[in-house]
Amino acid sequence: MKTVKHILEGKSSVIHAVNPDTSVLNALQMMMEKNISALLVMEEDALVGIFTERDYARKIVLQGKSSKDTPIHVVMTHNPRTITTDEKIENCMEMMTNNLFRHLPVVEDHTVIGIISIGDIVKHIIEDQKQTIDQLQSYISG
Repeated sequence: MKTVKHILEGKSSVIHAVNPDTSVLNALQMMMEKNISALLVMEEDALVGIFTERDYARKIVLQGKSSKDTPIHVVMTHNPRTITTDEKIENCMEMMTNNLFRHLPVVEDHTVIGIISIGDIVKHIIEDQKQTIDQLQSYISG
């Protein structure tokens, strides 16, 4: 069974993060520039939260707060669930589905080394199934 390590091997190792005092507006601008839907919130190299488009919609827009005046730490998801590179992909998919979140930070030895999204998992599963189908077709034809 494949693990998170397999997903990370195909992704950039760049981690997009902000500090807890960053304004929501600045975080959103960064997300737009990087074409991402989540940012890690780090304080002195320690993961303290995650900020997503969903946090923005539910905690800023719907509550009438100002993106310019609100720091990320007010609306971020504190202490997000994390995984290691050894976590099985199927376990990640189940965890994300059951808990209704779309991003999982990957941590090794208390250091954030990446983040995976539900899209990364779906893409990996589709590629894996395609490979299995190709092997079965080859076996049947051969």
